[in-house]
Amino acid sequence: MKDLADQGGMIEAREKRGGFGTKIHAVVDALGLPIRFILGPGQQNDMAPACDLIRGIPAGKVLADRAYDADSLHDLIYEQGGESVIPPRRHRKYQHHYDRIAYKQRWGIEGFFAKLKQWRRIATRYDKLAANFLGFVKIASIMLRIK
Repeated sequence: MKDLADQGGMIEAREKRGGFGTKIHAVVDALGLPIRFILGPGQQNDMAPACDLIRGIPAGKVLADRAYDADSLHDLIYEQGGESVIPPRRHRKYQHHYDRIAYKQRWGIEGFFAKLKQWRRIATRYDKLAANFLGFVKIASIMLRIK
């Protein structure tokens, strides 16, 4: 995915009515406050931007759901000195162990998106350009951090 600044912020994240949507990919801290986020096309796999999102962020434990169970992400987490708390997908031959108690703390990211969706402009996606939409996501995130 190219950076928004590289294209002058003129990315249309969706086509006309009924077209593609936009996904917000986010990293939050233990309190559910945003650290980093990017926009992606609605049809993009959740795992695609995950490594770029967590690269350079020190963390003791990285919690994610089954969709993020990939060797590349596990390797990156271990390289950065963290522990992966991601349940294995069912198709894996080797079902690795994860901390089930720590996994219950995944409410942080769900709470962040619930709070973010309280902003009507973000929940309904009024903006046509991704740069404008990302700007309002940043404003809402700043307001969440101030509270």
